[in-house]
Amino acid sequence: MMSVGVTAVMVAVECLEVGLSTVSKAAMNGGMNRFVFVVYSNGVAAIFLLLPASLFFYWKRSPPPLTSSIICRIFVLGLLSCGVQTCMYTGIGYSSPTLSSAIGDLTPAFTFILAIFSGMEKLNLRVKSSLAKSIGTIVSIAGALTVTFYRGPAILITSSRSTDSHNKLQLLQTNWVIGGLLLTVACFFLSLSYIFKTWIIKDYPEVLMVTFIRCIFVTIQSAIVALIAERDPIAWKLKPDMELIAIGYSAVFAEAVRNLVHTWACHKKGPVYTCMFKPLGIVIAIVMGLLFFGILFILEGPVFVSMFNLLAIVFSVFMGFLFLGETLWLGSLIGVVIIVVGFYSVMLGKMKEEKTFEDTSTTTLKSHISYDENEPLLQNETEEGIHNKASV
Repeated sequence: MMSVGVTAVMVAVECLEVGLSTVSKAAMNGGMNRFVFVVYSNGVAAIFLLLPASLFFYWKRSPPPLTSSIICRIFVLGLLSCGVQTCMYTGIGYSSPTLSSAIGDLTPAFTFILAIFSGMEKLNLRVKSSLAKSIGTIVSIAGALTVTFYRGPAILITSSRSTDSHNKLQLLQTNWVIGGLLLTVACFFLSLSYIFKTWIIKDYPEVLMVTFIRCIFVTIQSAIVALIAERDPIAWKLKPDMELIAIGYSAVFAEAVRNLVHTWACHKKGPVYTCMFKPLGIVIAIVMGLLFFGILFILEGPVFVSMFNLLAIVFSVFMGFLFLGETLWLGSLIGVVIIVVGFYSVMLGKMKEEKTFEDTSTTTLKSHISYDENEPLLQNETEEGIHNKASV
């Protein structure tokens, strides 16, 4: 039941991921500064959401005392989160939400590699599950390189882009590569943050407190970055349009709810499981959820919720084409297909691993039950023998 519960919550959270990248891209196209956006998003989440929630939750009971070691770890987690958001929004500004969704599939591969180095995952190429995850990791990275460095001819193009000059197209190509590299760095930082969250929550299992302190650190750290990168005070002035919508969306969903759920999921299921749900689309998840709902339980693996991932990328492509006037390139399509193949290879390996673990646990449990059932009989026979000897 716990696996089903964690899966349901993860699906409910990750289904809004594409919407976040699309809204933030629209706001940045309207002139919003990406560094200021990170500061405001985390500040609003910390002050207006996480602070009241913490006061309410810890009203009758005090949280465990924070040690200097835990505070230092949360500070590093804040630096990683600041790096994730800065690189992600800058990368989306240079490229598109479509590329962000595609590159986001690298997160399970990076997390798997980092989990091996940190000892949270075991690598044994003689076992099929480990081999599948290893091959999937390599394929995912190859797909990310394809979608970043190869664009190819345009498949879907808007009328405004059809008249672009050759120089402008070259500039777009350069920006696309820069955006892809920044998004890749963001995925690596995100994977590293999953490892850190698992490490922190293992020693300090207060999800809300960790999320609140992390958000405060990110606000301070991102404010320092914004003050260095942006000297114009006008950039801090918000417009009552898409900017406010994007900041509110990011504060509520990304910085408060999503981080709470991710930290909780890392505590319950580990970092590799948590990153399996990156990313899902709300419309596709709702429509196709009924279609795949039975399959999830037939296959007995919560990781199969990530079947929606490919549909989320398609959803992101058409969202960008319809609302942002973006062009769909052949290289993006090829790269996405390669990444998805690697992505599912990693997850199938993880599913096989969980299935093997469950079968082993069931066998062990049955042997213990069988032993316990026989134990009273042996004890009775022994006691009866002793009684007979005493009678003699």
